[in-house]
Amino acid sequence: MVKKMSKEEIFKVITESTVEIIPELEGTDFKMTDRLVDLGCNSIDRADIVSLTLESLDLRIPRVVLGKANNMGELAEVIYEEMQKQ
Repeated sequence: MVKKMSKEEIFKVITESTVEIIPELEGTDFKMTDRLVDLGCNSIDRADIVSLTLESLDLRIPRVVLGKANNMGELAEVIYEEMQKQ
């Protein structure tokens, strides 16, 4: 069973995944409005970050659903909404 988390907790997992994939971003003060592409993440990095985040949360969410997120906060929101359904 999936543990329910707040959007802030999910955002923290996203930021941890981001630093794991792009170590140069360690120490960055991430904001909900940050876009991964603006942080220097290419498409492969972004896919890896999303995959690692979902793996960390033990979730399976179709990529098409996640594609509507434009920034890290929106990604946390989409994951939160999908988590409530599981």
